[in-house]
Amino acid sequence: MIKLYTAPTPNGRKISILLEELKVEYKCILVNLDKKEQFKKKFSKISPTNKIPVIEDCEHKKIIFESGAILIYLAEKYKKYLPKNKYWEVLQWVVFQVAYVGPMLGQAHQYLYYNSGKSKFAEKKSRQYTKHVYEILEKHLTNNIYFAGRYSIADIAIWPWVDRHERHQIKLNKYPNTEKWYKKISKRPAVIKGYNVV
Repeated sequence: MIKLYTAPTPNGRKISILLEELKVEYKCILVNLDKKEQFKKKFSKISPTNKIPVIEDCEHKKIIFESGAILIYLAEKYKKYLPKNKYWEVLQWVVFQVAYVGPMLGQAHQYLYYNSGKSKFAEKKSRQYTKHVYEILEKHLTNNIYFAGRYSIADIAIWPWVDRHERHQIKLNKYPNTEKWYKKISKRPAVIKGYNVV
């Protein structure tokens, strides 16, 4: 049994989608971010950063925080979606997601969606960074169906962020390879089921 402490965000959805893909037994515990439940003392004990997601592997009595680490842990535990012959190719895109895609698109959520009109400078910078993210994705997907040759945790890491392209003020049809990749993954039963688990 895996306990997943999560919320309906891109980082939370990465993990529920992977758990659905793995077809393993898991239980979701909603951490209500609007009510600041991530800062409660009980949650702080398992998440030193006060962020979701966090998993508790009841079988091995392990607690793992940070979405990228969780993806790698689960993929290695169940030996799926992180193939040995593509190990570093997958990991470099997972790291790219947690180091660049998430932070840059997360800023776009703040400045272009939640707080639009408050800072022209921040909005301009967010649009520039967002455009750069999508250009990188588009270029790589020009000659690749998936980010590392075949469907992997790299795709699972990136997809929930691209799913919010409207918040980024991005017209996905201007990035046809990314759009094709996005739509292909959107049809996966595990992605559909794992999208709204809380």
